[in-house]
Amino acid sequence: MRIVPGAVVILAMLCLVVPASGADLPTPDDQLTALVEEALQNNPDLQAGRERWEMFQHKIAPARSLEDPVLGIAFSNYPIDSFQADQTPMTGNEIRIAQKFPFPGKLDAKGDVARQQALWYQAVFEDSRLRLASQVKDTFYRLYFVEQAIAVTEKNLQILDSFISLTMTRYEVGKGLQQDVLKAQVEQSKLLDKLLALRQQRLSMQSGLTRLLGRATPVTPAFAGELALVPPESDANRLKELARQHRPLFTAYEALINRYATQRKLADLDYYPNFNLWTSYRFRDDDLPDRGTDFVSVGVAINLPIWREKRAEAVAEADSGVRMARSQFDEFRNQVDFAIDDALASLEKNHRQAQLFQSGIIPQAQQSFDASLAAYQVGKVELLSLLDGLMTLYRYQIDYQRALTDGLRDVARLEAATGTPLPEGLTTPDPSNQNGN
Repeated sequence: MRIVPGAVVILAMLCLVVPASGADLPTPDDQLTALVEEALQNNPDLQAGRERWEMFQHKIAPARSLEDPVLGIAFSNYPIDSFQADQTPMTGNEIRIAQKFPFPGKLDAKGDVARQQALWYQAVFEDSRLRLASQVKDTFYRLYFVEQAIAVTEKNLQILDSFISLTMTRYEVGKGLQQDVLKAQVEQSKLLDKLLALRQQRLSMQSGLTRLLGRATPVTPAFAGELALVPPESDANRLKELARQHRPLFTAYEALINRYATQRKLADLDYYPNFNLWTSYRFRDDDLPDRGTDFVSVGVAINLPIWREKRAEAVAEADSGVRMARSQFDEFRNQVDFAIDDALASLEKNHRQAQLFQSGIIPQAQQSFDASLAAYQVGKVELLSLLDGLMTLYRYQIDYQRALTDGLRDVARLEAATGTPLPEGLTTPDPSNQNGN
């Protein structure tokens, strides 16, 4: 069998592993760790969440504090005909100070309501950190997929260029058809169109990653090495238990329920009066008949909680709040359980698909294409069959990368749902164990 030099070039390209970048660059998992840390440090929305939590934290002490005392000055009982201080015994200048004291338990309840609300925003902030980390990982993995797809597409375009040159050579010596050249050029144009779309997706994802990191300049990660999918613990019940222990929003909803329960207690206490204690000192003129002896007064006042309807409505409002918070908690728990079940099912599917593509489908498709290429050199198969084999191999290579990165995205979803890093999430494999995808 005689193989022309063009076929040798094609076979060499098919055996070539396309590197992602230079060996001096950080591995994908190290780079991802750095990007997550940067996002947690600089993301503006996350910083706003921290400030919101601290803002409500500062409301606790005021809620537990007494109102400011009231200081008053009065010029009392001056006769309107003379406005003299030494004509009537009741005339005098009075200084008065008053302090309001809520019924025992009210201040503690108000402080506890504020504390529970601060706990809610603290947990929301901590959960936002998990969601932000998951978003960074998801964008990173999608960007990694696009980079790998671009590399595979560019490699196949190089192979198609060699096909076109080889087919034109055969056509020129009378051993090929012009329609074969045109068919190869059509497939080349299709791949070019896919390449343009992939490059546009890369720019869009880089922009999204830049926004998540809070950067002013675009992020352009360079990937050195490849990722591998190693599924974490797949026991759904264990993962749901981890979520209840580590997911901050579970703590948040407990705080929300406690807040409305304490508000209910405060509404009950509002049936009892508050107290207003006051004291005053009246300075009288020395020229009065009784030599202007000064007066001192002490008193207490209470509000009369007679409007029972509005207090009953406050109790009902708090009860509704408790029921609402419990229903929201139940819905959130169901959402977390569904997210874990869904991510686990998707992870299992993607892991099996990645293994199947890597160990079975792609090597078999590669062998089939190599055999078709050799047969094409001796005229036993047509170019159409050869192109079909190449495009089939290309689709399998893309599908492998998609299954791999979708599985890693599933791991990121599980980590966000459970609130804790999962063991054996991702590794950088030994390049010697990778095929040239």
